[in-house]
Amino acid sequence: MSAAADFARESAAVAQALGRYFDGLHHSDVALLDQVFHPEAHYFSATEGRLLHLDMASYFPRVAQRPSPASQGHARTDRILAIEFAGPVTAFAKLECSIPPKAFTDFLTLVKLDGDWRIVSKVFHYDALP
Repeated sequence: MSAAADFARESAAVAQALGRYFDGLHHSDVALLDQVFHPEAHYFSATEGRLLHLDMASYFPRVAQRPSPASQGHARTDRILAIEFAGPVTAFAKLECSIPPKAFTDFLTLVKLDGDWRIVSKVFHYDALP
């Protein structure tokens, strides 16, 4: 298979994983997010002027307890801005999405393990929606 075909296949596989990520956020579906986050993944933000650092055991309950954007009738705004590869098993994605009242820019680092792309780090910033 050609390098271009490999790139297209892996880009599609990463985009599919990111689709599950977006679905999990929109529906506050921890089971779906568990499929895309590596169990040892970490979550970071400094938007509020201090470092917020969570592991998945701390992050998933936060997602589970909040009302989902879907249940509140919020339109989806998610989109993939960029996917870059640092080799055959390492990728970086820049995304936008919203969970009202916030609009997020996410930087996700993914690795391919056992044939699946999994998020190992999420670093994000948010702004208040108008």
